[in-house]
Amino acid sequence: MCGIVGAASARNVVPILIEGIRRLEYRGYDSTGLAVLNGKDGTTLERLVSTARVVDLDAQAQARHLAGTTGISHTRWATHGAPSQVNAHPHTSGGEIAVVHNGIIENFEALRERLRAQGYTFRTQTDSETIAHLVHAHWHGAARGDLLHAVQLAVAEFQGAYAIAVISAREPGRVVGARQGSPLVVGLGEGDHFLASDAAALLGVTHRVAYLEEGDVADVRRDGYAIYDAAGQRADRAIVEVPATAGAVELGPYRHFMQKEIFEQPRAVADTLEGIDRIDASLFGERADAILRDVDAVLILACGTSYYSSLVAKQWIETVAGMPCTVEISSEYRYRDSVPNPKALVVVVSQSGETADTLAALKHAKALGHAHTLAICNVATSSMVRQTQLTFLTRAGTEVGVASTKAFTTQLVAQFLLAATLAKLRGRLTADDEAKWLRALRHLPAAIQGALALEPHLIAWAQAFAKKQHALFLGRGLHYPIALEGALKLKEISYIHAEAYPAGELKHGPLALVDSEMPVVAIAPNDTLLEKLKSNLQEVRARGGELYVVADLDSHLTAGEGLHVIRVSEHAGLLSPVVHVVPLQLLAYHAAVLRGTDVDKPRNLAKSVTVE
Repeated sequence: MCGIVGAASARNVVPILIEGIRRLEYRGYDSTGLAVLNGKDGTTLERLVSTARVVDLDAQAQARHLAGTTGISHTRWATHGAPSQVNAHPHTSGGEIAVVHNGIIENFEALRERLRAQGYTFRTQTDSETIAHLVHAHWHGAARGDLLHAVQLAVAEFQGAYAIAVISAREPGRVVGARQGSPLVVGLGEGDHFLASDAAALLGVTHRVAYLEEGDVADVRRDGYAIYDAAGQRADRAIVEVPATAGAVELGPYRHFMQKEIFEQPRAVADTLEGIDRIDASLFGERADAILRDVDAVLILACGTSYYSSLVAKQWIETVAGMPCTVEISSEYRYRDSVPNPKALVVVVSQSGETADTLAALKHAKALGHAHTLAICNVATSSMVRQTQLTFLTRAGTEVGVASTKAFTTQLVAQFLLAATLAKLRGRLTADDEAKWLRALRHLPAAIQGALALEPHLIAWAQAFAKKQHALFLGRGLHYPIALEGALKLKEISYIHAEAYPAGELKHGPLALVDSEMPVVAIAPNDTLLEKLKSNLQEVRARGGELYVVADLDSHLTAGEGLHVIRVSEHAGLLSPVVHVVPLQLLAYHAAVLRGTDVDKPRNLAKSVTVE
């Protein structure tokens, strides 16, 4: 989602600010901007914004020969106010204060009315402009011209989530940041220091960062930095070395990052399984054995694609481990009365580890008395990983496309390992079963490669889908969540309205929609539900519906008029969802390409959703 970069240096920071937000633009945004202090004395505040891409902002800066040694930059994903140059960050106040902001200030309307009464004029529809005026008011008031104190006074009045970076034309060489509910890091350089919402933004200038904790305020200067906790006391935060991953975001020979990431799935799954030669609690951390032996249920909290992977995990955990499992949508969980079970393992699943709804759900679960927590995540340095007892890191590598692909399949692998581990600790996994599942897991990269070889067939399917406005996806058992994920992918990037249903529910409503203009995708593995599914498919054919079936080699389905069939491989048993999702990803991708949409940056969506 929104990206922040700030810098205080003796050198020109404009290239650093632009390169930093360029590294974050894959997360999705609809406007971008920067503010720097320039002029001979470094006290002239200059702002540039664009509703195009970062490259346009860069061109503006170069055309104006913009330079400065103190500055902030931003990519915005609109919440309050439409995407426009007026609403783009940074926001300024009095020609003296500039601020960039991630998150939502929930009480901004009350603050805005108070500031209006003090004589401030608002030009935008954003909540973020309130921050600039509030800091300005405090800077001229109780803070007595000290930017750090002004920011501390301002954030004490906020309700909601935020990460901010603020500069003052009266205090060149200084950037003040603060965070609550949205990530922010301090970058340590040589003769310069930085702020960013993601350490990846700073990899061009430093690999050493300190992660701010909830309520922290950072005072960043070119020659040093200081961090203060929510009580205003000086705080020490660990310095972390962040590995370089710049090469992972090169497009290479692919047309889009999503296509590249779909084809990276065999390697991503293999990397996630690397070194795993036995199913053991130690896969989840040093304390995992004692913790996992103590749990009697599992509660999984997730959003979007991660939620769908968790729906598969629920069935694995209950089938393999014989343990009750509940899956909750993170954004709903903390707003209802639930019955906590202190002996349940709370699992949070997120690609980025910064998903605001899931972090808030984790905090809520802890407040209810849940003590056992596990993060399944793709980012080792994320907030989620730092807030849980146990961790399993997927090794998908950097995922640039907003529509998740390789993160989903590696999440499935991680969650199957959890199910198998819980089964082993409960005496439900024999040595033969363990060996069988390890062989099956190791075979997954080859099985996925086989599914990828079907791309020409999926291109042909996509040519039909690209002309449609609606589609229906069907699955049963383990594959109903895969139908959900397939429908999500299609709607996310092609803007074709798509819905998924358990195939047995077809006759309870969705069948009313089926006609020749409503293509129906069905996932048909050769499992115990296949014959039931075949009956559901006949219901579609009887109404003139066009069927597109993803089957196993041995599913005994024959293509014919109105029935299109592709076969992925031999049946992969409980692990077949990992294979069957791949053709659905390819179908969505090629339908979107044919419709001419922005595949990697679909409208209105962001990669890392850091607001509620």
